[in-house]
Amino acid sequence: MSDPKDRIGAKYEWMGRDELTAFQSQALRQSVTQAAKSPYYSRIFTQADIDVDSIVGIEDVTRLPFTTKDDLRFSYPNTMLTVEPEQVVRMHTSSGTTGKPTAIFHTQEDVDNWAELMARSLAMGGATPKDVFQNMSGYGLFTGGLGLHYGAERLGMWVIPAGAGNTARQILLIRDFHVTVIHATPSYAMHVAERMLQEGEDPKSLNIKMAALGAEPYTEELRLKLQDLYGFKAFNSYGLSEMNGPGVAFECPYQNGLHVWEDSYLVEIINPETLQPVADGEVGELVLTTLRRTAMPIIRYRTRDLTRKITADCPCGRKHVRLSRFVGRSDDMLIIRGVNVFPSQVEEVIMRHEWLGGNYVITLTTKEALDQMTVKVEIAKSGFDGSMLTLRRLRDELQRELKEQIGFTAEIDVLEPGSLPASEGKAKRVIDERD
Repeated sequence: MSDPKDRIGAKYEWMGRDELTAFQSQALRQSVTQAAKSPYYSRIFTQADIDVDSIVGIEDVTRLPFTTKDDLRFSYPNTMLTVEPEQVVRMHTSSGTTGKPTAIFHTQEDVDNWAELMARSLAMGGATPKDVFQNMSGYGLFTGGLGLHYGAERLGMWVIPAGAGNTARQILLIRDFHVTVIHATPSYAMHVAERMLQEGEDPKSLNIKMAALGAEPYTEELRLKLQDLYGFKAFNSYGLSEMNGPGVAFECPYQNGLHVWEDSYLVEIINPETLQPVADGEVGELVLTTLRRTAMPIIRYRTRDLTRKITADCPCGRKHVRLSRFVGRSDDMLIIRGVNVFPSQVEEVIMRHEWLGGNYVITLTTKEALDQMTVKVEIAKSGFDGSMLTLRRLRDELQRELKEQIGFTAEIDVLEPGSLPASEGKAKRVIDERD
């Protein structure tokens, strides 16, 4: 077996802490200088009276203004572009609740760097050129599909661009071409497993060894349930379109936090209310600055994702900072009867119960001026004897555990397997119908 320190991107992957800090300081200076070439940042830096030549190290990053999703929408279509249009080889967009997209541009060098980051991530998880990779993610303007695709090809894997949906075909391809590595959303991976169980098949029979899971928040309980169902090792993959897409951070074989590739991203954790840095180990909002992107550098982007730094050394030997599993998003937090609730808290309870499947929906309504929360869950194919007495007991147990988790009583609606819509992309877990 080849030495991992000889593979793609190794000069960055195995940098020591001091070497990373020195590289980041140099890269930040270049990134800020490049950003200032865009009409948007040129105006922003002038308004803030920032001399780009005064940014000499990573300690100066706090002098720079934050960038938000609204800023990206304001810059649409291309006022953050820093190169001539003929140098752009790729554009991705993401649309928010307003429907107005945000456009992210890439030069060929940007695309190559992105592929390297993703190849490095997959290799860190144990993928090799001998593996067959099936991409069960959507392609097109969504970054997840192409990001993993180019990374897998860069690593030298046999790539099957299956795309999202058509579950029967997905299973057929995995079997016929002996797929060993997959990429999917956690909810879709669960859907495939439950579909197989309903048809009397064992997901372990697919012989998949590794899964890259991302694009939506999910709990450790769901990861463990998927690993038990398939027998593979599931790795948490983190990215967002503003930072290229997947490949920002990935887990090593120890699965004890996501290593952020700090040669490409400068990490900050801030209090989302005060906008001040939090102490290492405290939960806050992740802020990222691109360090190796030419067409569209983004400075201090507020991701809205809530996490914390893990300060202890990782047994794998990499010095890139690790982030804990994401709590959720600051703008996804639900306020119900004055209580702060994240959907992940509900999922955590559901995944403890073998008699339940992996699909669920939270519905919020208003009754007599009071918020009501109903959790719809499906019975698993196995693990329930069909007795109504047993069902009532299990339902009451679930309701008690959920109350302990969130602080108030939610209604529980237990449904037959397959009753809820299956998600082929990002799962829609919350339906808010409150007045």
